[in-house]
Amino acid sequence: MALSGDLVIQGAPGLSETSAGLAPGSMLNEVAVLSLVTGIVAGTIAYFMNRKDFGKKWVEKEFTGNHLPHILINNAGLAKFGNVDMLSVEEWDSMIRTNLSGIFYMTREIVPLMKMMDEYCHIVNISSIAGTLGNPQMSGYNASKYGVRGFSQALFKELRYDKIKVTAMFPGSIATDFFKIAANQNSHSNMMHPDDVADTLIHILETPDNFLIDEIKLRPLNPKNPDER
Repeated sequence: MALSGDLVIQGAPGLSETSAGLAPGSMLNEVAVLSLVTGIVAGTIAYFMNRKDFGKKWVEKEFTGNHLPHILINNAGLAKFGNVDMLSVEEWDSMIRTNLSGIFYMTREIVPLMKMMDEYCHIVNISSIAGTLGNPQMSGYNASKYGVRGFSQALFKELRYDKIKVTAMFPGSIATDFFKIAANQNSHSNMMHPDDVADTLIHILETPDNFLIDEIKLRPLNPKNPDER
């Protein structure tokens, strides 16, 4: 699609929601995409994940009949790792609200605006490789990210004839602060670089209008920490 109009980026707590204008026919703003991947987004509006009442107000304030969103990037990632019998109800609920419900809250507000346009639009839901396979001590995170996959598959079939593309991305380990926060583990050089993930996202958004990449997995070839023998 020709990358013009407006880009909406939704992040997790610690990120923000922002919209950025794209010049007609321009490349997607790479700074915005890289910010999305690394977890630093400029133009803070408010945390959205756990505040479904805020979504409607924000969308009504941000968009008008002549100013509509062409791209929605749902990027939410909160993880608490631990055995299921040690995982608190509050930790479970926070992951479901952030990683799954927040995507629904934003999408349900943006989709009616996309349907108003003649141009093709695109929704990208960034899940995780944990949305394709389960692992011990990750039950809550796995459940929330599997939910994103099911939501994306249903949404793709629901919106394809409205000229709205839906893509789900499943990245493996990226060199950000995610693992430090979730599991007190530092990133390392064998993790994927945010630039490379951002380049992949730009490629997806620049595909021809009737060409869809509905799902894509991204992994480091060798995921092991080179400093650990």
